Amino acid sequence: MSVAEETLDKTIPEAVDYRTDPSQYRHWRLSFDGPIATLAMDTQEDGGIRPGYKLKLNSYDLGVDIELHDALQRIRFEHPETRVVVITSAKQRVFCSGANIYMLGLSNHAWKVNFCKFTNETRNGIEDSSAHSGLRFIAACNGSTAGGGYELALACDEIFLVDDRSSAVSLPEIPLLGVLPGTGGLTRLTDKRKVRRDHADLFCTQSEGVQGQRAKDQRFVDAIAKPQQFTEAVRARAVELAAKSDRPEAAKGVALTPLERTVDGAGYHYEYVDAQIDRAGRTVTITVRAPHAAPAAIEESAAFWPLEMARELDDAILSLRTNELELGLWILKTEGDPANVFAADALLFEHKKNWFVREVIGELRRTLARLEVSSRSLYAVIEPGSCFAGTLMELALAADRVYMRDTSEGPAPSVTLSEMNFGGLENVALHARIAARFYEDDKHLAALRWRINAAIGAREAEQLGLITAAVDDLDWDDEIRLAIESRNALSPDALTGMEANLRFGPGETMNTRVFGRLSAWQNWIFIRPNAVGPAGALKVYGSGQRAKFSWERV
Repeated sequence: MSVAEETLDKTIPEAVDYRTDPSQYRHWRLSFDGPIATLAMDTQEDGGIRPGYKLKLNSYDLGVDIELHDALQRIRFEHPETRVVVITSAKQRVFCSGANIYMLGLSNHAWKVNFCKFTNETRNGIEDSSAHSGLRFIAACNGSTAGGGYELALACDEIFLVDDRSSAVSLPEIPLLGVLPGTGGLTRLTDKRKVRRDHADLFCTQSEGVQGQRAKDQRFVDAIAKPQQFTEAVRARAVELAAKSDRPEAAKGVALTPLERTVDGAGYHYEYVDAQIDRAGRTVTITVRAPHAAPAAIEESAAFWPLEMARELDDAILSLRTNELELGLWILKTEGDPANVFAADALLFEHKKNWFVREVIGELRRTLARLEVSSRSLYAVIEPGSCFAGTLMELALAADRVYMRDTSEGPAPSVTLSEMNFGGLENVALHARIAARFYEDDKHLAALRWRINAAIGAREAEQLGLITAAVDDLDWDDEIRLAIESRNALSPDALTGMEANLRFGPGETMNTRVFGRLSAWQNWIFIRPNAVGPAGALKVYGSGQRAKFSWERV
């Protein structure tokens, strides 16, 4: 850690660093056997990311999930031979008991919400790799599987449960804690596993869960096996799934070298991403830079611009989201030569079936999705020297508003589309952003396709609907200042609700239900006295006291 980062840790008590690597893991064991990787959860009781609680019974907190996220990244990039990931427990008779209840009880509202959001994104990332990367995931539940532990299993392609007459899967949050399963559990039961609604109702209101054959019959798990046959049954299925994958057998992995960054009072600074903080104005300006030169070929290394830029942007988003709660408006800018971005995009598009390129596109897709589900207002500002081109144009398409300077002096700014804007970098609703912007209007999208690789000036961009406003030089400074000041004068709560409802357009997916409906309800429940009041269920859990509820239903 640099001196600047040590200073940040002293000034911001809850500063969190999302960077880690396998040598630093405390809670996961990652091993490889040919095409099968095993991620074994083994949480250390005294290894919480914050003091005041113990991680008993393979419960987890943010620190545990940071390691899980990193392990998944290592599998994606460093081990292309991996085709199946088995997620299991290194402890006896317990798979995972879910999010640590005492941690939740001690945490403030923002910590709980950010924790749930990150765990949601990590599990969505598992499903993203299943859909796009040729990876398959098996949850080998070799013991009791409760709450967030079962939600982790639900993110996998298949769930195996040991049939030992005691191990069950359960979502006990409602009866025990007065909150919802916060990591997609309710949604995946219905949308993904097609569990009947009445069965799901019983399941979610009875803390003991279901075991064995009943769990299989009602679709809560895919397979059961006796303890003596459990390990072999899981392996046999893993081998079967591995044979169906198109992941390469002999490709050399790409080491994810540590991200280099500087942190100081002004913000977070990387090679291609810079986040400049204005605390008085409650804004942060995130500038993303184009590659320094046009790449001529795919560089299978962590230094390949699309990958390095995406990793840096992802780290900046996570750091700002967790550590800078009052910076409610993120101003997105770009700089550099659009031709260099086009060259990178052309390589990505041409080689999109290559395993490494496929993973790079996945990293870009997940990072941009993380940006959109962050509860921050997003403005894109396009000025002379900007580089909103191709992949970097996705930043503008993700923004709530786009302002473009219409200048008559010097080089005029432009925006440019590439093939990458029309597929591969979909939002959480599984739509290309440009298609979502125009509600899948085929005629309009066809007209935009004709403009691929063409520089589009401010007035034409406004006519085509690619920006919110083209502002002339005379009014530019005042227009941007007023747009920022007026946004920051509004209720952050109301803005978060508005943005979440407007960003993804019509058509609901499992992901939008997780990040919209489920997360919004959980956010509300997390501040209600029935959950977090002095006698709320989450506060009195484990004390022997009964929760005291207000019986009004509103």
